[in-house]
Amino acid sequence: MRSQRSSPEMLPQEPTQAAPVAEPHTQEPGSDNRACGLSVCTKVCYGIGGVPSQVASSASAFYLQIFLLDVAQVPAAQVSLALFGGKVSGAVADPVAGFFINKSRRTRAGRLMPWALGCMPLIALAYFFLWFLPPFTSLRGLWYTTFYCLFQALATFFQVPYTALTMMLTPSPRERDSVTAYRMTMEMAGTLMGATVHGLIVSSAHGSRRCEDPGLSGSTAVSPDVARLYCIAAAVVALTYPVCGSFLCLGVKERPDTSAPASGPGLSFFTGLAITSRHPPYLNLVVSFLFISAAVQVEQSYLVLFCTHASRLQDHVQNLVLTILISAVLSTPLWEWALQRFGKRTSAFGICVMVPFSVLLAAVPSAPVAYVVAFVSGVSIAVSLLLPWSMLPDVVDDFQLQHQHGPGVETIFYSSYVFFTKLSGAGALGISTLSLEFAGYEAGACQQAEEVVVTLKVLIGAVPTCMILIGLCILMVGPTPKIPSQDTSSQQSLRRRTSYSLA
Repeated sequence: MRSQRSSPEMLPQEPTQAAPVAEPHTQEPGSDNRACGLSVCTKVCYGIGGVPSQVASSASAFYLQIFLLDVAQVPAAQVSLALFGGKVSGAVADPVAGFFINKSRRTRAGRLMPWALGCMPLIALAYFFLWFLPPFTSLRGLWYTTFYCLFQALATFFQVPYTALTMMLTPSPRERDSVTAYRMTMEMAGTLMGATVHGLIVSSAHGSRRCEDPGLSGSTAVSPDVARLYCIAAAVVALTYPVCGSFLCLGVKERPDTSAPASGPGLSFFTGLAITSRHPPYLNLVVSFLFISAAVQVEQSYLVLFCTHASRLQDHVQNLVLTILISAVLSTPLWEWALQRFGKRTSAFGICVMVPFSVLLAAVPSAPVAYVVAFVSGVSIAVSLLLPWSMLPDVVDDFQLQHQHGPGVETIFYSSYVFFTKLSGAGALGISTLSLEFAGYEAGACQQAEEVVVTLKVLIGAVPTCMILIGLCILMVGPTPKIPSQDTSSQQSLRRRTSYSLA
């Protein structure tokens, strides 16, 4: 096998007419799996590499807002600015990350891997200080805005190369779908771990017993034990970055697609961004998930606040969060099967399952209803997270078939997609949190005004419902990536596999 891969006279014969026909039958059973197939160990290690970002994102998605409002006691207007600024900084960092990664040269570890691994220690530090309670009070809004912006920007510099690494592991679309499924399953497990660990550590800070003591019922009383619990939770989450980064470093090898330059010259980042943003299937994917991803972020961000201030479910917060995440983790493999069996567009209807239940929770905020809603929401969240990352490689392949550009396109697609989705999340969270300020939200208070309760019900029910329905309508009526013919697909796969073998 080694002599065949290094023999130069084999190369001119491989693109012939007979090769694409024989390749699916002769190469797969006993051939070199390094060329296309990936081992389970590689897929698992790749998935583990994305766990820390999901652990941190899960903890911040469910608990950051209530921490800033009730523990740090930052005014709602400043919290809105912090959340909006953090999301915008993460969004702006996406094209910046894509530009620098696209310009970077390949090292012995690859072109994308050094960026992903190098950002991990810095993200861990920024995340810890995001949950640290400084001794001063007047500038806390600036403190948390700074570290949230820093955390989001650094997380982007990790996420862009990490997700784009999918295209550099294998040329096979089926293998990329499998890698994506492994990654999403491990990330769902990380999401579950983040909310579980963080929630268990700080659970005593937001229970119903917090308001039984008259000394803690005011808006200015903050127990030092509560601040200490949040620091411990932040330190535990931060430790996942070096641990999981070692698995990514040792278990995954980036392989460049050296056949890409033969297809055409590489694109500069901004030229590529202008071209890819006009690609109809990509534009349809981005616009639809602008609404869907923003709906999921709003649902996650306001669940704890809703249970604490708009219903009597504060003692069920941790169990409800766990129900959502366990449901999402368990349903991810089932959704991967559904994507292969029924198609990606048909599976997208699973997102709207949560719509009637979210409205029901806002109307009837009882414990039995809340647990049913939590389970169904987890099922819908799983497909909403899996679907875009499964469709994105198809969009990249469709673009390459039409334009025949060189390397770097996958980084542009992935970075710009994350840019637009984060920008939509920034607007949704910023405006919704600002609405709490207008409704009269009182930081740290045990009893909120009726206007605040109504606002939280709208944010947990009506807002996600409208955004999900709009996003699904756009996804259904828009264009889809063209499926390449069998001959074209086989020839591209053969050229890529030859290049991977020689690399």
